[in-house]
Amino acid sequence: MASTLVQIRVDEDLKNEAVSIFERLGLDLPTAFRIFLKKSVEERGIPFSMKMNSEKTSLKKGMKAFDALRREAKKKGLQGMSLDEINAEIRAYRAGK
Repeated sequence: MASTLVQIRVDEDLKNEAVSIFERLGLDLPTAFRIFLKKSVEERGIPFSMKMNSEKTSLKKGMKAFDALRREAKKKGLQGMSLDEINAEIRAYRAGK
């Protein structure tokens, strides 16, 4: 089978982020593109999703939830609880279920 050269222009940051993700998946950029093209032909459309959990998104969501809990604790006058007191509250809650 004859090979042909395919060239594309993309934003450098986009390319670098993609390369980083592909490397973590054990792929180089040309291999990732070949996989995408082969599966696209086979499926006759966008074939699949290969993604990893976003650490940024997870951290952002976690911090947002933590801040909400802090505000709620402050409203209820619980912001000064020790870790032992918090764990005791959790155990009591779980025991009541």
